Amino acid sequence: MERWEYQTLKFFTKGFFVGGKLDLDEFDQDLNEMGAQGWELISCFDTSQHQGSSKEVICVFKRKLF
Repeated sequence: MERWEYQTLKFFTKGFFVGGKLDLDEFDQDLNEMGAQGWELISCFDTSQHQGSSKEVICVFKRKLF
């Protein structure tokens, strides 16, 4: 039977009035670091803040346990 471990990253957005903005350079860098460590991104979703803007983006990763 395969076994997996999971890791969650949370990214906070900036800008209350203009909607949640992600720092894409930081986001890409963190995702690439996780990939280099063998993690696979399996889900990514945002949480609501105000009138549809995003408060945070949550990414869930998995990798196989050996």
